Amino acid sequence: MAGDPYSELGVKRGASADEIRKAFRKLAKQFHPDTNPGDKAAEERFKRVSGAFDILGDEEKRKKFDRGEIDADGREQFTGHPFGGGHPFGGAQRGAGDFGGGFAGAGGGDFSDILSEILGRNGGRGGMGGGGGFNPRGQDLRAKLEIDIEEAIKGGKKRLAFSDGRTLDVTIPSGVSEGQTLRMKGQGAPGRGGAGDALIELTIKPHPVFRREGDGLVMDLPVTVPDAVLGGKVAAPTPEGNVMVTIPKGSNSGSQLRLKGRGLADAKGKRGDLVARLVVTLPDTIDGELEKFSEQWRAKRPYAPRRK
Repeated sequence: MAGDPYSELGVKRGASADEIRKAFRKLAKQFHPDTNPGDKAAEERFKRVSGAFDILGDEEKRKKFDRGEIDADGREQFTGHPFGGGHPFGGAQRGAGDFGGGFAGAGGGDFSDILSEILGRNGGRGGMGGGGGFNPRGQDLRAKLEIDIEEAIKGGKKRLAFSDGRTLDVTIPSGVSEGQTLRMKGQGAPGRGGAGDALIELTIKPHPVFRREGDGLVMDLPVTVPDAVLGGKVAAPTPEGNVMVTIPKGSNSGSQLRLKGRGLADAKGKRGDLVARLVVTLPDTIDGELEKFSEQWRAKRPYAPRRK
């Protein structure tokens, strides 16, 4: 990401257009790749000052930057959503790294004119792609993608659709974690040296059954009174489907069963556990037999629940 364009060119925020052009002319002459062959640091600095001039040398872009509508790379951050919304790949997204248009917007060809003046060539584009071989790639673009817990564990495919009509099919590997970023090569903004990448940050949305606690999952598991008293086997949901678990004899609400390796993956791909918290549950309708048994039990064997 570029730094502040005013700082990159060494000018004040109130600098005139002429002062900005002079500052860029000086720095471009100093750091152009054709005059610094093989110097990666100079090439990187030239990219930054060129990107700064792309912003400040264009009156409209400069106004947008000053208002905070675009960032120092000349692009807006955006959030992608499956099958709709988001920010288009294009327009203001073309940032400092994309010199494909010769910065034609910057003062009516100032960029090309300045390079021609510096390098003694006709048409600044020759200096960008000919002798120096300087063909910068397009900007990387970022988006967020919300996935289900099951997709985070098992993987899957999602399609991102953007308002310019472009769609992007995202393959989600199994065992991804919250906040993990997927890099999709060549799916970013176009550039003379090739397109940048799309960086897709994954977020895991809330689930109706499972609650996230770090890399683990927690759920409530209803059990009947007979199963709680006598013990038994019941079906318990997991992200991969139901499994049979054993309810110990004499279980109370709040008792926990731990299912190893059934939670989410951490940053290293190791899965956490799924904890089932038992909830002893009465039937929806209390029949006469259960009511009579309870009356007799209360009379003969009273007890007061207490916190352990």
